[in-house]
Amino acid sequence: MKTLIIGGARSGKSAWAEQQAAAFAAQSPAHDVVVIATAHAGDEEMAARIAAHQAQRPAGWRTLEAPLALADTLRAADAPQRLLLVDCLTLWLTNVLLADVAPDVDLGTVRRLTPGPTLERERAALLTVLPTLRAQVLLIGNEVGHGIVPMGALNRLFVDENGRLHQAVAACCDQVRFVMAGCALALKG
Repeated sequence: MKTLIIGGARSGKSAWAEQQAAAFAAQSPAHDVVVIATAHAGDEEMAARIAAHQAQRPAGWRTLEAPLALADTLRAADAPQRLLLVDCLTLWLTNVLLADVAPDVDLGTVRRLTPGPTLERERAALLTVLPTLRAQVLLIGNEVGHGIVPMGALNRLFVDENGRLHQAVAACCDQVRFVMAGCALALKG
């Protein structure tokens, strides 16, 4: 079973996914949970956010970090009687998009950006590996397309690619849940 969990920032997506993972783990002593974290601590605030997420998870859950190579990490962690919780696709997409931007580029002055080879490669790998996984998979992502088209080339590219990614992942998933105010609405499955 593959499930995409999508919603806005602070909508309760991670908490809902963690409840599902805890219920899975409670079904059998043979069930285990692996969290695949896509964030990296680029500053103190992000480090604090990561630490808060880690502190609220059960001690028995293993965490793997995959800021870029998500498909490879999913493949390596895959096993029957396991649940893989990916938190989150949105941060992963940001990492992948920025991997192809030269560090000296002033993103505030760029008029147009296009997806780079890292995004194309990593997205294709993710969409290829998802259907092959034997583990149950929960993929968390942020819905950012409910507002106006943002200013700035990177922002527009991100919104476009985030929407495309979530549509493609949803097509690979058995279930899609939209979470708002901690409540999950079934969109698929």
